[in-house]
Amino acid sequence: MDLLIIGGSGQLSGNLVQHALAQGHRVWTLSRGRRPVPQGVTALKADREDQEQFRAAMESAGMRWDAAIDCVCMNAVHARQDIDVVSCYTDRLAVVSTDSVYHTFHKTVPQTEDAPCYMDDGGYGHHKRMMEEIFLAKGGNLRWTIFRPGHIFGPGFEIGCYPEHSRQKGLLAHIRADKPLRLVDAGRFLIHPIYVDDMSLALLDCLDKPDAVREIFCIGGPEVIPNSEYFVQIGEILGHPVTIEEIPLEGYLEANPQYSGHLCQRSYDLTKLRRAGVRTPSMPLREGLRRHIQWLDQRDGV
Repeated sequence: MDLLIIGGSGQLSGNLVQHALAQGHRVWTLSRGRRPVPQGVTALKADREDQEQFRAAMESAGMRWDAAIDCVCMNAVHARQDIDVVSCYTDRLAVVSTDSVYHTFHKTVPQTEDAPCYMDDGGYGHHKRMMEEIFLAKGGNLRWTIFRPGHIFGPGFEIGCYPEHSRQKGLLAHIRADKPLRLVDAGRFLIHPIYVDDMSLALLDCLDKPDAVREIFCIGGPEVIPNSEYFVQIGEILGHPVTIEEIPLEGYLEANPQYSGHLCQRSYDLTKLRRAGVRTPSMPLREGLRRHIQWLDQRDGV
């Protein structure tokens, strides 16, 4: 398959490129070109915020791709760009959205793809939902698929999930020093983490699935756990049992509205994904965290 990956040098997209190459696809990436791409990848350089530069980079490839995957479609403007520009060079597109589109106070457990309310606060989740709505209303002939992952973890990412310790660069050193972790409501909210390889493989797998076309899917790993358990398992892997200090929930969201997508239950129903025949995530949380920690230690010379 001739495959274009938009944003192909980032945390998720870099992993996606590696899996695409391993499956034998011919890969092009389109990014700002600030990071090197693997051997065998054709790199297109453009800032997608520059509409003409983005269009010119696509045209310069002289390609009609079998499919594209957009890992950095962040808002309605980017969605229109995919519909207006990317659709000229492929008719199949997978897009990464987020579970943060769901309104914090109107979620169910587990949450399905349908919801009565979505975020409308002008933040990250709200802009992602506006992106989704453009595809739903104006997708035209583009055969799109949208995924809503929650917490993606694994090599390429910093570790940590939840306010106070989210994507914390020094988290492993913090735990190894036996310092306590501060978690809102003692980490009682549920999370549905997904290992980065599982996310990449699902994106690739959906491209030839007819039942995935013009559909939105929740996606998470094989385990749903309280957020505190995520940190407990990290401590056990490191051999340093964690101590959790509770931050009272009352008043926290009002003081920190940027964390609204985290201060809620984040558990998702994958029934629709399975019925479409898309590969479902399989990496056990414990093994995924072990691999994540190993990668971070190698990166940091520990």
